[in-house]
Amino acid sequence: MDEKMWSQYYADSPPTIVPLPIKSHFEALTEQQKRYAHHVSKAAFYGTRVILRQVSPESEPIFDFIISLHRACNGDWSRLQKEANISNDDLKGFLDYATQFLGNLGNYKGFGDSKFIPRCPAETIDALAAVVPVAAERLREGKVATTAFYATPHKPALMQLGFPDKGHLSTYYPESRDITQEEIELVSDFLAGKQLLLENTRLQKTQQGDFRLLIASGLERPPPEGSDAGTETTFELDGKMKGKKLDLVFGDHIEEMAKVALHIKKAGLNAANDRQKQMMDQYAKSFGGGSLKAFKESQKLWVKDIGPTVETNIGFIESYRDPAGVRAEWEGLVATVNKERTKAFQKLVDSAPKMIPQLPWSKEFEKDVFTAPDFTSLEVLTFNSSGIPMGINIPNHDDIRQEIGFKNVSLGNVLSAKAPHEPIPFIRKDDLELYQNNRDEAFEVQVGIHELLGHGSGKLLQENSPGEYNFDPRNPPINPITDKPVTTYYKPGQTWRSVFGDISASYEECRAECVAMALCCDFDILKIFGFGDGTINLDSKAGEVLYATYLSMARAGVVSVEFWDPESRKWGQAHMQARFSILKTFLEAGEDFAKLDYTEEDLSDLSIKISREKILTVGRKAVEVYLQKLHVYKSTADVEEGRKLYEEMTHVNEWWANKVRPEVLRRKTPRKVFVQANTIEDEGKISLKEYEATHEGMIQSWAERDV
Repeated sequence: MDEKMWSQYYADSPPTIVPLPIKSHFEALTEQQKRYAHHVSKAAFYGTRVILRQVSPESEPIFDFIISLHRACNGDWSRLQKEANISNDDLKGFLDYATQFLGNLGNYKGFGDSKFIPRCPAETIDALAAVVPVAAERLREGKVATTAFYATPHKPALMQLGFPDKGHLSTYYPESRDITQEEIELVSDFLAGKQLLLENTRLQKTQQGDFRLLIASGLERPPPEGSDAGTETTFELDGKMKGKKLDLVFGDHIEEMAKVALHIKKAGLNAANDRQKQMMDQYAKSFGGGSLKAFKESQKLWVKDIGPTVETNIGFIESYRDPAGVRAEWEGLVATVNKERTKAFQKLVDSAPKMIPQLPWSKEFEKDVFTAPDFTSLEVLTFNSSGIPMGINIPNHDDIRQEIGFKNVSLGNVLSAKAPHEPIPFIRKDDLELYQNNRDEAFEVQVGIHELLGHGSGKLLQENSPGEYNFDPRNPPINPITDKPVTTYYKPGQTWRSVFGDISASYEECRAECVAMALCCDFDILKIFGFGDGTINLDSKAGEVLYATYLSMARAGVVSVEFWDPESRKWGQAHMQARFSILKTFLEAGEDFAKLDYTEEDLSDLSIKISREKILTVGRKAVEVYLQKLHVYKSTADVEEGRKLYEEMTHVNEWWANKVRPEVLRRKTPRKVFVQANTIEDEGKISLKEYEATHEGMIQSWAERDV
């Protein structure tokens, strides 16, 4: 890899630092609600070290190094600069890196899964360590050399997260460089047969070739009543793994999980109702004893807790960063409900039973009854993870979604967060003013439909237990793609994630995005969001929002190739992989619906052109053809055809890799990092402390969390 290629890994300079304002919403809470929010927030932040360990071996020591430097100088970085005798540029390079590190909770991008490295030289790190011995000791304790901050030219594949046997890094498989993708999948299949879920686990291969399943819990032994797997803690593997054994090992992240469980119990004492109290009890059981069955019970209660003033969700939630797609990152959300904005979303919920039948599949591939979810607009107090999304649709457990339902949330103060004078590459000059005037509205429409009608739609054809099906196997549904009866379905113990594995997260994001692209063409839906009166008119405000939605998706498809790695030829971000395939759908729709415009050989004037007048016909039709395939293959567990389709649609050819991607990197804009508030308890009273949206403010906010 040449120097030009290495440069793509430098930390953003400067990073885009934005505040997450919450004070007015927090102050409106009652004292009891503030205490509830405070303790769940503390629990969320006590999972910080779990996230760091899920990213890389060096992330936790680097975190401690940054915090130790701050404490040593009490935030006076200019004083530390003088003591270390480093230049202004070198200090800025380190602070840029530290800020991006804390915004991603690790030294790999939360959105992209590629390593980022300081722009300052290694001598700067050494000089800072030399004047703050306790910071240097944090690195020594973690067995981290200065080189760990930087690139790995001798092993370029380590710059990407992924399967260890492909040369990549994944600490979901700690100290197991020789573990193979096949072994990971075989162990997962074996545990699925034992009805043991994997979201809160890591898998380790021993020197003897056996395996240890590390289970996150505040106890180092299974609870007296047994674990989710019963009383057994050692299993003899079978099939290709015959002769090997698997041990269940409790107490992974033991100190953190014990603290989490403690604050969850304190939150329960301040719950608004019995359901919230029961939910906190199940959370505490899960985090204390490692039970994902208890966690699923908490999620059932959470779905039924309709319209709370303080909304929370916490645990091992999203599996994007596990290369196998089954183990999940720690995540914690605490937010207050924006009641005015929520009213608009409720109208969308009410319209869902009329909208879902417009999607390109028959009722056999849809839930028998649409269970109206709670769909709220939230103002975020705390969101602890490697990145903050714009919206959420959870829980991810298919059985809960099918039988009980789910919740949608739109994160209002995240959606509205902007950096001043933010450039917008790849939008034509003729479209730029319209795009700037409508992009926020377009994104709200896209996120709302994506979360509610995208993730909220669909049925998995399943054999729930031997001989018990949720469809008629003697008269199975007709596959609309082949016009023949379906022949595949989910077997007992199988889940969407376990069957589709490493592509499951991105594939589902693509399906939800396609639903948004199809249904945003409905002017009745645009009316629900406050745009137009339902009349089809591409020249109206609603028409402008629709056009901006398609421009936004097309632009995201161009930008997406930043997150495709030419060395490993793999995607590092689920949503961007999905958006690339949708852009390809636009470009392949025909009739000059979409094209990439440029006149310069180096693509320095590259822009996206969408035919506004053909969105409702050519564009929507192309999306629906693609969406039908995605949906039916998912619904029927047809992983062979689903994988074939998705890999074809997300394939990056040489023109995209060698021509478009370099121009995307040249014009890329830094991703936002958010400075979040802290809550402070003093004699039972809870106060809020916000911080400046600066390097110093970001670092101080983390230092004062004391995790």
